[in-house]
Amino acid sequence: MADPKKDDFLDDIADAEAEELAAQMAEGPEDAAGGTPTGTAGEDELAALAAERDQYKDRFVRALADAENLRKRADKERREAEQYGGSKLARDMLPVYDNMKRALDAATEEQKQASAALIEGIELTMRELLNVFSKHGIDVIVPQVGDRFDPQMHQAMFEAPVPGTKAGDIIQVAAEGFLLHDRLLRPAQVGVSSTPAG
Repeated sequence: MADPKKDDFLDDIADAEAEELAAQMAEGPEDAAGGTPTGTAGEDELAALAAERDQYKDRFVRALADAENLRKRADKERREAEQYGGSKLARDMLPVYDNMKRALDAATEEQKQASAALIEGIELTMRELLNVFSKHGIDVIVPQVGDRFDPQMHQAMFEAPVPGTKAGDIIQVAAEGFLLHDRLLRPAQVGVSSTPAG
């Protein structure tokens, strides 16, 4: 006949083991050494997917930044082409301006009176040329005798000692210069005093 005390004792042990097992399962799996919990296969896969997602996100952000930089560069090149695309044609037109100016400057008062219609035609053509220059952002650099030489805007064609001037003063203007927007098309050609300051 079975001993009821022994059966109760065995039931108590089984209940205690079941409770301990349930507590272990609630805490999570442990490694073989009985130490800290290890990731399951699902957790490892989730971590790999998160890493891959971060990698794609980083590549996407870089691609967006590259596309934005490319758009900005193309926009800048387009604006420069609009502003400076005609610089070769503008340079080729400068001798036309120079020759018309020389023709007007060379005409004496008697010639102007005798050929008033011709002179007026040249002046009107010159004004129209200057209007076209202005329309396309071309400005004339007109230095005056006595101005200081500026190597950014002027080209020294010669130097000569001139009494009553300082070294670096402009003593003659051979040809006017031109700017296309903020770029120098041609420096003004000038003569510069070499007389030492004193």
